[in-house]
Amino acid sequence: MPEMKNLGHIDRALTNMSVAYMQAADAFIADKVFPIINVQKRSDVYFTYSKADMFRNEVVERGRGAESAGGNWNIGQGDPYLCRKYAFHYDITQEERVNYDKPIDVERDTLEWLSQKMLLKREVDFTNSFFKAGVWGTDITADGTTIKKFSDQASDPVKFVNDQMLAMAENTGKKPNFIIMAPDVFYALKNHDAIMDRIKYTQKGIITLDLIASLFEVEKIFVPWGIYNAGPQTPGYDDTKDDMKFLYKGCMLIGYRTPRASLKTATAGYIFAWTGLEGASSYGSRLVRIKMDQLGLGTERFEMEMAYDMKAICKDLGVFVKDLV
Repeated sequence: MPEMKNLGHIDRALTNMSVAYMQAADAFIADKVFPIINVQKRSDVYFTYSKADMFRNEVVERGRGAESAGGNWNIGQGDPYLCRKYAFHYDITQEERVNYDKPIDVERDTLEWLSQKMLLKREVDFTNSFFKAGVWGTDITADGTTIKKFSDQASDPVKFVNDQMLAMAENTGKKPNFIIMAPDVFYALKNHDAIMDRIKYTQKGIITLDLIASLFEVEKIFVPWGIYNAGPQTPGYDDTKDDMKFLYKGCMLIGYRTPRASLKTATAGYIFAWTGLEGASSYGSRLVRIKMDQLGLGTERFEMEMAYDMKAICKDLGVFVKDLV
C-alpha cells in the first residue's frame, strides 16, 4: 500500500474564513473632529476679522450735543488653503482574476486594501497638521515637576484641564468643547485616583469617556486607536517586517471647534476638500478604474485618490499637551 503523506487530503483554500488585519473606521478621527468644507477650486483664500477689534471696549458716554464715539474694525487675509492630491493604485492582472481561489475576491480585496492605505495616509496627515507641538498657540510639556504627568497619582487632571479652559476662554471668548487624547492618556485617566474618587458615587461607578467629558466639561472626547507600521518595506510575505506603533501617544489636544463651517465663525481647524473634480466625494476622494493593457492583456488599474488641505485656523483655540504619560 502506498504511503499517503497527506492522509488522502488535498489542501484547498477555505471559503468561509481568511485572516487579514484591518483597522476599523472608528480607529481614525480625521473626518470627525473639524468641519469639512467642500471647495471647487484647488486653492483659494479666506478672510479673518480682528479679534482685538471685536473685543475692545470702546463705547463711551455721549455728551449733550456731541458726536458719538467711533472706531474701526479690520479684516485680514488668512493663509490660502491648497488641496494637494494623494493617490495610490494596484494593478489587477487577468491571471489574478481567473486563478485565485475563493474566498479571495481580487477586486473587493484590492478596494479594501486601497481604502486602508488612504485612511492611514489621511490620519497621518491629521496628526502632522494638528496633533503635534508647534501648531497651536499654547504648547505644554508635562515634565513631571512643574506640570505633573497624568500617570502620576499626585497630579490633578481635572484642575489642569479646567485651568487651560479658563485661559482659552479669557483669551478668545470661546470655551473649549473637545479634547483629543491618545489611548494611553485615556487609560491613565481611567485609572487615576482623583478621577475614580470623583465618580465613585455615580450610578455606574465605571469611568467612561462620557463621564470624563462631563468632568472636563467638554462636549466630546476623541480617543483614536489608529496604528501604523514603521518597519521597512520589503517584498514577500513576512510577519517579522513590522514595527507597529500608535499614531497618537502620550499627548492631548484641548480646543474649540465650530459644529459647521459658516461666516464670521472662529474654530481651531477646518478641512478643505477639493470636490470640484469629477466624481469626487468627501475629502475629495474618488476611485478610478484604468485599462492597462500595456502591462498585459486584461490588466486593470484600481486607483484611489484624495485631494484636501488640513489647516489650523485659529491657533489660539488649541492647547497641545505632550508627555502626559
